[in-house]
Amino acid sequence: MKRFVILTMGLAMLAVLAACGKEEEVSTEAELPEPIEVELTVPDHANVNEPVTLSALVTQGDEKVEDANEVEYEIWEEGKKDESILLASTNDKEGIYSAETTFEHDGVFHVQVHVTARTMHVMPEKQIQIGEVKKEEHAEGQDSEAHDHGHTEGLAIHFMQPEDVKAATETVLMTHVQLEGKALEKTNVRYEISDEAKEIQWVEAKESKPGEYTANYNFPKAGAYEVKIHIKDDSLHEHEEHTIEVK
Repeated sequence: MKRFVILTMGLAMLAVLAACGKEEEVSTEAELPEPIEVELTVPDHANVNEPVTLSALVTQGDEKVEDANEVEYEIWEEGKKDESILLASTNDKEGIYSAETTFEHDGVFHVQVHVTARTMHVMPEKQIQIGEVKKEEHAEGQDSEAHDHGHTEGLAIHFMQPEDVKAATETVLMTHVQLEGKALEKTNVRYEISDEAKEIQWVEAKESKPGEYTANYNFPKAGAYEVKIHIKDDSLHEHEEHTIEVK
């Protein structure tokens, strides 16, 4: 009888433990956050020296993002990407980030907004025509850009320019790459770094997040360094140059 009671109690305890184990089971699969979306608003046309408002609405699902880490506008004339300028934005709340600018001469210009928010990076692009532009001039500008830069249509490159870089201190080099508005994943990105004496060092970048390529580098001494970003896969080979001042 005693043996039967002990056996019954043992089975009951096992049943309780099994039930508790089921209740404590928690899914280990982390839910992926909703992507950041950016609605860029740029006028189709404006006049020379006329104030132009650029606006970007940043959302995540149904939420308007008011805590973006960085929102800045990059502007360049057709065929002159290497002469682009950057404009800081104003946080107008309700997820809207705006900037105002003027254009000094006729032409076709590109406006690209770079948005970094909640560990994601988005950079949509639009065009604006200033004044009167002949179709022949526009086509000529497109040919120039394709020849000078080998620019792949729909490719967007954004280098996160490091600030206050010091010699012999580890610096993070980070570049975001998108193709047709989506992160360009699993591609080969390298940094070609040359000093004032034109000595070159190559640094391989790793994809830390989809479309985000980073590498750590110690600049050996103070001075100006040219950093050329090389992006290459089976279908493209692009590069973009930047200058870093090291103290």
